[in-house]
Amino acid sequence: MNFSQFGFPTAQLRALDSLGYDTPTPIQQQAIPVVLSGRDLIGCAETGTGKTAAFLLPIIKQISERPRRGIRALVLAPTRELALQIEKNYAELNHVKANRCAIAIGGTNIRSQMTALRRDVAVLIATPGRLLDLTTRGAVNLSTVEILVLDEADRMLDMGFLPAIRRVLSMLPTKRQTLLFSATMSASIEQLARSTTSEPKLIEVSRRGRAATMVEQIAYQVAPENKTAFLLELLEKKSHRFERVLVFTRTRRGAERLSHVLQAREHTVQRIHADRTQPQREAALRAFSDGRARVLVATDIAARGLDVEAISHVINYDIPAAPEDYVHRVGRTGRAGNQGQAISIVAPIDESSMRAIERLTGQTVKRVSPQGFAGAQPITVPPLKPFSSFARGQAQVRSFRPRRASR
Repeated sequence: MNFSQFGFPTAQLRALDSLGYDTPTPIQQQAIPVVLSGRDLIGCAETGTGKTAAFLLPIIKQISERPRRGIRALVLAPTRELALQIEKNYAELNHVKANRCAIAIGGTNIRSQMTALRRDVAVLIATPGRLLDLTTRGAVNLSTVEILVLDEADRMLDMGFLPAIRRVLSMLPTKRQTLLFSATMSASIEQLARSTTSEPKLIEVSRRGRAATMVEQIAYQVAPENKTAFLLELLEKKSHRFERVLVFTRTRRGAERLSHVLQAREHTVQRIHADRTQPQREAALRAFSDGRARVLVATDIAARGLDVEAISHVINYDIPAAPEDYVHRVGRTGRAGNQGQAISIVAPIDESSMRAIERLTGQTVKRVSPQGFAGAQPITVPPLKPFSSFARGQAQVRSFRPRRASR
């Protein structure tokens, strides 16, 4: 199968060819015809399988064939990073430059976003909070929206955006097409789907909640006091090919501490978490993407929307509180057909969380007890450099039928 079978115009096919899009991925093969037909859709697929193009390509075709003024498509994303990634993908895939795109995210100048929205914008990509700020100021008119996309819907619910989503929905036309995409499909997502869609098609190209198949998963059982020393051992062993490493911590403070430890050991490292400004986060991501930083330490803010080529390893320094977040973390590697490895550093207290992850994914993660690190005696970490030396800022398709409410 190739993209020409979807009826895309020649200019759009040329754009795809220039980007190296040869064969549609499973989610694209199944989702694109449904979106083009005008039906509502719920798409569940592993991260890194082309979900963004699965909704952007048919949206671009539809708004190009029926030009109208006003915002035609609204894409809601849970994080700034994911919104920026979708904007980048849209710029690459859009073959009609008149179909302008605007982005509305927090952490940036709201006045410049208001100025951008005064132009004739066809596609708006936004995080829920900033979108509501703009509607309150009268800067956005959502009455012309024909297509709503809820991307990474499960993460939006995890982040407490359900009230904001409901407020946005109240401003949209009742007659619209709704597309909901997620890597996991929980009961709360099904409930959201029932309330926002009308007789949607449910597309699943993998088992719900399953981690990416191109990723080798392994868990090292390590005493809590040895976690940092074990991470340093992994990164500094020459026999290991840790080329581009994404390390996840559970807290912002943990990300700061760990990045300072790695800097003191002369690793090139950047960090992303909610306390960093948007310019700092973008600078960190650029440094990681272009190879100036070998290691990126991040909280789960980077588990969605971070699309960096050839991440060789994801390391769970802290096991996530929600099993679904493990799936998204692991999905940052093993993308676009490449092999990847996901390493979890598991303290005894984390075992229950690991079992919950295994129940969700239906996969058993291999356990290893590394010699010298699993015992109660801590391994001594060499002294760190003074704090003042740290750099700053550096598939299956079927109908989805709503369940009847119990009386």
